[in-house]
Amino acid sequence: MALNKNALIRYKTIDKCLQNVYRQWTLEDLIEACSEALYEYEGRAINVSKRTVQLDIQMMRSDKLGYNAPIVVYDKKYYKYDEDDYSITDIPITDSDMKVLSETVEMLKQFKDFSLFSELGGIIQRLEDKVYTEKTHQASIIHLDKNESLKGLQFLDPLYQAILKKIVLKVTYQSFTARQASVMTFHAYILKEFNNRWFVVGRSHKKHQILTLALDRIVALNYDFATDHEIHDFDGDTFYDNTIGVTVLNDAQLQEVHVRLDHKNAPYVMTKPFHHSQQLVEQHEDRSMTFRLRVHLNFELERMILGFGDAIEVLKPRHLRKRIMEKHRRALERYELSI
Repeated sequence: MALNKNALIRYKTIDKCLQNVYRQWTLEDLIEACSEALYEYEGRAINVSKRTVQLDIQMMRSDKLGYNAPIVVYDKKYYKYDEDDYSITDIPITDSDMKVLSETVEMLKQFKDFSLFSELGGIIQRLEDKVYTEKTHQASIIHLDKNESLKGLQFLDPLYQAILKKIVLKVTYQSFTARQASVMTFHAYILKEFNNRWFVVGRSHKKHQILTLALDRIVALNYDFATDHEIHDFDGDTFYDNTIGVTVLNDAQLQEVHVRLDHKNAPYVMTKPFHHSQQLVEQHEDRSMTFRLRVHLNFELERMILGFGDAIEVLKPRHLRKRIMEKHRRALERYELSI
């Protein structure tokens, strides 16, 4: 059955409401929530009638869409799911949907060698693997790192829509160092993923400094249709060109770094470079290797170096070498104290 976009938005909104068991949901509450969701997506007021939401609930309860949602009414007024942890997003994919997905994968595979799709190779394989496992009910061939308890992923789609449609945001945000959350008017430019965490990059209103906000520190998110989105020439590739991770520093922190890896770990760094600027400087008699890279001296760089433990030695710059030495010294002291 073909579905229009507004109906899908209403179904997702009702589903999200009924998953919140800490609130009692009347029909009027669901109508209001659907109206607000459509306004956020469309940028204009759309009338949602009582009859429309009643039909939505009826459709979600039925098996026409494969939902069979256990929506019940209690106290002759409030709606809820009769099963804990139920969501329409957890239902199995239908045979017709599976057929469409299979055809889509086959079509994408035909274009994977074109330069336009060169960066999508891994995505196509993952999609193909997902379709295969759903069809055959066998274990997945491709296993990906994922963090099931990661917070903030519910903001990915609203942020994507805001960037796509150039809508200004009202972000309630609380960093790890802040005592309480604050609200800012935010112009989002790109979404960035690093080390299994998601970030949104943009500018706060009327300020030129680029900010990187972690999605897991966002408390609430709303659209600000009254404020015009600022025209920008931001380019993510250029902005992060000299950076490992997401912490972009000033030019004074952009320096040439030399590191030496032992013979066991050097091949891994050869095949998976720390950074695109990495170059092999010297291969030593003990089969260790010295590499050079030009990057910002940020937290992520230090954490990457420390992750190699005793397999890596920072040769220069001198102050980075001293900082890593000091961290190793403090770590050794902790181990000695525990012994």
